[in-house]
Amino acid sequence: MYAASGHELRKDWYGHEETKGRHRRLADTLRLGDSEDGILAGVANTDFLQAVSLFYTRERRRTAEAAKKEGKELPAVSGNRQALLGLPLEAYKNFEKQVEEGFLRAAKFLHMLHIYRIFDLPYQTQIVPLAAILADIGEAWEHEANRGKLIQWYWNGVFGELYGSAVESRMARDFIEVPAWLQGGPEPSTVSETIFRADRLKTMRMRLSAAYKGVNALLMREGAQDFRSGQQFNHTVFFGENVDIHHIFPQEWCKTRGIKPSIYDSIINKTPLSYRTNRIIGGGAPSEYIKKLESGTSKAPPIAESALNGYLRSHLIEPGLLRRDDFEAFMDDRQKKLLNLIEIAMGKPAYAGTSIEEGEDVEDDEDAEEAARTLA
Repeated sequence: MYAASGHELRKDWYGHEETKGRHRRLADTLRLGDSEDGILAGVANTDFLQAVSLFYTRERRRTAEAAKKEGKELPAVSGNRQALLGLPLEAYKNFEKQVEEGFLRAAKFLHMLHIYRIFDLPYQTQIVPLAAILADIGEAWEHEANRGKLIQWYWNGVFGELYGSAVESRMARDFIEVPAWLQGGPEPSTVSETIFRADRLKTMRMRLSAAYKGVNALLMREGAQDFRSGQQFNHTVFFGENVDIHHIFPQEWCKTRGIKPSIYDSIINKTPLSYRTNRIIGGGAPSEYIKKLESGTSKAPPIAESALNGYLRSHLIEPGLLRRDDFEAFMDDRQKKLLNLIEIAMGKPAYAGTSIEEGEDVEDDEDAEEAARTLA
């Protein structure tokens, strides 16, 4: 469509000859030294067009509102397929630079939340409204009060599991409501209408869950330190420590005691650790790997008990329960602490009722949304 007017949209995105395209510029943004791509590498050309479309359709709506024509339905703010196909070239050119700047700010925002890799990103789809909002408010996002509200909105989207499917209407609402909220308006529906079930933590077992990734990021943001090195994960990620989510009570130990995978695979029994630390943990009891860390090896000096206790508590783990290998008490205690962490991030208490049987598998976002609808 744009080519008919002499504009090659493909060159904008992929570049040509020696010119770097927008896709490469986004992929290189805040790229870690040991990574091929940055956090924005998964942004698709349609994602970018969606953000531009939000600006254009909002402008059309504001123009229609100003005209105040009785009986005429106002155009919707939208980023859906129909809106993209109706996006004029003039509007694209008008908003493209502003929107690109919004995506660059989104990368900074995500790094601030300790989300560095696409692998750890809760929702790819939530980047679109995030970028559009940041493009819209400009430097105002740097103010502490605004930043706090944006963080609250983001975590409500993640832990409310709202960006898993049928997200176009959610994007449009957030694009309208969040900037207004920052200027003193009411809470956006993503914040005011979202709930988090206290029992949901028990059913988060796989990386497919956005909330699972969210817990991991919250722990790193709170200053979780590696059991072995004592480094916070904003450092170990940069230095190539291959940080991932690992079991606290090892799988082998749990299996030999007849504990079901539906229980020990929960995020309650997992935490971010470096690859080397996970090798030390192995498959034995927590009390055993704690002794290994405190005794040291030929390659690693011993860790003082007080220091190791501090590392464990930074993961919301009570050291005494690990030293006693008390799995049940550990699961109960850490669930409460993780729940408190999520409540602080969302700015609201969790729903205390139960809607899912213990051990029931609710992994993907569509299942989680269906469970929430059933509860409502």
